[in-house]
Order: sequence, then structure tokens, then C-alpha cells
Amino acid sequence: TEAAPAQEPEGVELTGRAGKNRGAGRAPADGRDRTGEDHGDPERMIESQLLWDASLSVSRLDEEVTPIEPEEPVTPPSVTVALVVDGWPEDLLECVRAVVARTEARIIALDLGNVDGAGEVLEELVKEYPHRVEAWHVAEIAHWRGGSAGWGESRTKLLRLDDSDVHVVMETSTILDGDAITPLVRVLEDDVVAAGWKGVDPGEDGHDWHEAGPGEVKGVLGHLFAVRRDAALAAGGFSRDARYYRNADLEFSLLLPGTVVALDRDLPVHQERHRGYHDVDPAYRDRESRRTYDRVLGLLRST
Repeated sequence: TEAAPAQEPEGVELTGRAGKNRGAGRAPADGRDRTGEDHGDPERMIESQLLWDASLSVSRLDEEVTPIEPEEPVTPPSVTVALVVDGWPEDLLECVRAVVARTEARIIALDLGNVDGAGEVLEELVKEYPHRVEAWHVAEIAHWRGGSAGWGESRTKLLRLDDSDVHVVMETSTILDGDAITPLVRVLEDDVVAAGWKGVDPGEDGHDWHEAGPGEVKGVLGHLFAVRRDAALAAGGFSRDARYYRNADLEFSLLLPGTVVALDRDLPVHQERHRGYHDVDPAYRDRESRRTYDRVLGLLRST
């Protein structure tokens, strides 16, 4: 009390105050009560109270605030799974239905010669999934079957027919058990241009490749990998000289302008009988594999 003694109100502080003897009777018109003290003009008291009440009711919405800029919605990249169809219609059927059931990706398939009716099965799938499956047909059969359609040429054709952000290379012997596409697409950030299910690195002599990953690798295998389509086109697509798939996936990986990574084997995917390897004439397989690998060695030496 001594530090902050009571203040005697004076001047405008008296305006709007009630008298000390509020119950003693009505204040005279001059603002004085019966004790003769001045308690302000009653009309000014009412005006002051209205002003006070109005000031308390001002909304904060009337205050100037910095507007928050709305965030642009993030559009996920478009994704297409590309398939080369060179026979084995049962494999094609199982592969496509698994992709449709477990992912949102569209599918583009190139039929080489309607071998064993695979092209007809592909057309049935287009009718079954008209908004998901797109089919292209050529009369040439695969080179490994004695035709003129090489693996690299066929793959580049699919790449150019595609208009998606991410191009997924997949074999019809690869079957999805869950969404194995999204994890591959998700890691395509910064300088990562390709992500595969299975990765490999060369030994010191460049001849003995071994499984590698998860993480950065030299090459990803053609069973299943995702690549940025613009990076694949910048690399010139797949080698036209690669008539057979084996080692052509390594050659393509080494040509890409960026980092290549592989995820671990925990992806929800498995492979049925790899017919492109086991059901091909061994002499042809070894000869074409060596031809392509000579180019791979040249790329390794240059890097």
C-alpha cells in the first residue's frame, strides 16, 4: 500500500463512474450527487460506456495479417510398365493382371509376331483393362527366335511410344506380389535416374559381376527397374546392337547420365521361370551375351 498508494481519480477518469451513494437517489443534472461531489455528466457516462463496449468487440479479423500462400499440390509422376511380348501367353496373362491389381501404373506392350497366340492374349487384356493396357503389334519375331526384332530395338521403340515420366522395364516372367513399383519410383530423386529390383557391381577385372545393393550400383538387371524417361532418352535409349537381353541391361545402366541404385530383395515381387534365359538356345545365348559384354567392358574402361 505504501509503495502504490491509492490514486485519486481526476479529470476524464471520473467520466462514467457511478456515485458513491448510488442507492441514495438520482444525481442532479449538473452531475453532482447529494454529497456535492462531481461524478461526471450522465450522458457522457453512457457515451463512454458505449465506446468502451465497442472497443472490446473489435474482431481480430479486422487487423491486417500477412496472407498465407497456398501450397501447390504435388503431382505424382506418371508411370508406365513396358513389356516385350515374344511368346509365352500364360506368363503375359499373369504378369499383366498382377500389375493391374497391385499398382496404378499403366502398361504398354509390344507384341513380336504373335508367337503361340501371345498377341491375341494381349488384345484380350486390352479389352479387359481398356484404360490400363495399350498394345502394339509388329510382324517381326524376336531375334533369338530367328527373326529380326532385337531386344534393344524393341525396348527403344517402347520407350518412344511411352509418354510417362517414369518408364519401367519389366519381363513377363516377373510377377508382383504387392506394389513393387512405387518404392522404385519414390527413390528417383536428385541425381538418381534409375532404380532396380536387383543390382550388380563388377569385380576388379570387370568380368565377374556380383549382386550389390541396396544403394548405389553400377548396373540394374532387366527383370524389373524404373528409369526416368527423359534420362533414358538422353542416353539414346537401348543399344540397337543388343539383339538379346543378356548384358544389355548392364550396357544401358552404364550409359545413363546419373546415379543408378538398387533396392533390397524385400520388394514384393518374384520371378517365375526365366524363359528368356533357360528356354533359349545355349549357343545363341552365349554368343550374343559375349557380343554385348565386349561393349560393356569398353564402357567400364572409359569410366
